[in-house]
Amino acid sequence: MSARQPTPIISVRNLVNRFGKQVVHDGVNLDVMPGEVLGIVGGSGTGKSVLLRTMLGLQRPASGQILIEDRDITRMSDAELLSVKRRYGVTFQHGALFSSLTVAENIQLPIREYFDASPQALESLTELRLRMVGLPVDAGGKLPSQLSGGMVKRAALARALALDPALLFLDEPTAGLDPISAAGFDELVTYLHRGLKLTIVMITHDLDTLLATCSRVAVLVDRKIVVDTLDGIMKNPHPWIQEYFHGPRARAAQAAV
Repeated sequence: MSARQPTPIISVRNLVNRFGKQVVHDGVNLDVMPGEVLGIVGGSGTGKSVLLRTMLGLQRPASGQILIEDRDITRMSDAELLSVKRRYGVTFQHGALFSSLTVAENIQLPIREYFDASPQALESLTELRLRMVGLPVDAGGKLPSQLSGGMVKRAALARALALDPALLFLDEPTAGLDPISAAGFDELVTYLHRGLKLTIVMITHDLDTLLATCSRVAVLVDRKIVVDTLDGIMKNPHPWIQEYFHGPRARAAQAAV
């Protein structure tokens, strides 16, 4: 008897997204399995960010279902979505930290939203999250504008981890970082994935990040999605996939691994 397959933590079924007459996704199907790191890639205009926003419940699809832990978020009210949003953390491409708040205050925002925590508990949780992402404790007292690009990414990750999520969404996590900072962030993601047993969904265009961190890859092409292991996806004959994974930049990234 074969072993029972685990239940996907996210299931996307027959997803359609359109804006006016423009169809961005036309019947997208995707399963995200517990404990994996799934990278999502695609060319400009393929709807990577649209897919992410739909999976986060930030916009409603034209049709289809998105199940997070067997709960269909496309049919939930905003109030019902709050309980789902507690289960995941998210970082956006440019950090999306509140510029008028300190790093510590940014990290504490999700905690304050859901819990009546004491000042001492907030301070302890903030310190723990800063240490988890490799930031010094004194970074908590700084404004985002006083941080380097790499530190902003780590501070945003600390906020995303504030509520101990089971699921983490990362939107272009290494965009704008120099190669050393990007490699350091990749190592941090791998460390947190293993240590916290996270499920991670990552939108990225960075081949180095895909090679270093991802269990499987999902490619948006022709308004659909193709999902496979990294080795499997690299053998897919679709022209865009071949160019992306076997072009000059891809060969340089693979040679560096």
